[in-house]
Amino acid sequence: MTVATAPARPLRIGPIDLDVPVVLAPMAGITNTAFRRLCREYGAGLYVSEMITSRALVERNETTMRLIRHHESETPRSIQLYGVDPKTIAEAVRIIVAEDHADHIDLNFGCPVPKVTRKGGGAALPWKSKLFADIVDQAVKAAGDIPLTVKMRKGIDRDHLTFLDAGRAAEDAGAAAVALHARTASEFYSGHADWNAIGELKLAVTSIPVLGNGDIWSADDAVRMMAETDCDGVVVGRGCLGRPWLFGELANAFGGAGKTVDATLGFVSDAFRRHAELLVEFFEDEDRGCRDVRKHVSWYFKGYPVGGDIRTGLATASSLAEIDELLGRLDRSAPYPGADAEGQRGRAGHPKKTALPEKWLESRELASSASEMMRGAEIENSGG
Repeated sequence: MTVATAPARPLRIGPIDLDVPVVLAPMAGITNTAFRRLCREYGAGLYVSEMITSRALVERNETTMRLIRHHESETPRSIQLYGVDPKTIAEAVRIIVAEDHADHIDLNFGCPVPKVTRKGGGAALPWKSKLFADIVDQAVKAAGDIPLTVKMRKGIDRDHLTFLDAGRAAEDAGAAAVALHARTASEFYSGHADWNAIGELKLAVTSIPVLGNGDIWSADDAVRMMAETDCDGVVVGRGCLGRPWLFGELANAFGGAGKTVDATLGFVSDAFRRHAELLVEFFEDEDRGCRDVRKHVSWYFKGYPVGGDIRTGLATASSLAEIDELLGRLDRSAPYPGADAEGQRGRAGHPKKTALPEKWLESRELASSASEMMRGAEIENSGG
């Protein structure tokens, strides 16, 4: 498989220097320590945690405190925070800084999940421009020397775009970079990302890096996005599901030192087994780790000659021994299947009207009565 290459373009986010301009996107239930470590074994870049709810962190929820932990091999360490209240987010940032939990903090304003947006959170929040600016401003001040970045979407829908205003507001507040998932909330993950919007944001935000996100399924896509938009780096989400070695291909494409891959079925099997092993270590529970890796089966083996019985077995296995026995039945010499293994991964969904609080779009100012309602947006099972 031939991969396009680009001139070396290191990325600087505040004091953090990255050899390649590549960021792993936060994905709920995916980008835990195990997956981040696996991706690092193949390539380089910044690997962000799954989304952490600021209120849960402030309240020191047991699960949340576990999720913010990093393995000793992880550097730089990155945590993404989500919330709707400036004071709570600032307090969560202060905890991260004071207790040395991370070297980089990202704020999530991209979640399109209805149960979040109908409370005014996620991708709905930048519509309230002062609230958005207050959150970023207070978070940046609380972060001190730790670089704080912002990830967002284009807006609520095509008639209510916010990304240019939000990008400039984040820049003015002192954010170290902004990342744009080039879809609106109403598009969810459907259709094609609007890379033109990334180019527009790059023209509007001139003093800090602008990162592009959306439809990067291969290193070729990443090279092309940067060439077409002049963005400073790429954020990779669903494209690495079942393909952690994509970060090696990305590193090589941008002049770094990534692991060269021959993605035979044997190679993919070993990667899947390593993922399961790391999950067992992360959860400190073999059954739980093996259950968690089940969601990855279809992604890893997309396009490969793996029979239904083995796929079903891997999707129900509860021990590493069971996984080993099933993987041992595969033809390890089966070659990379090409196009059948490429393209979109994960659920795309369908365009739909974004669920919003009543009268949310009537004003870009937040009504005083909405504050209590918005507390319900801070739930733990959302994503960007």
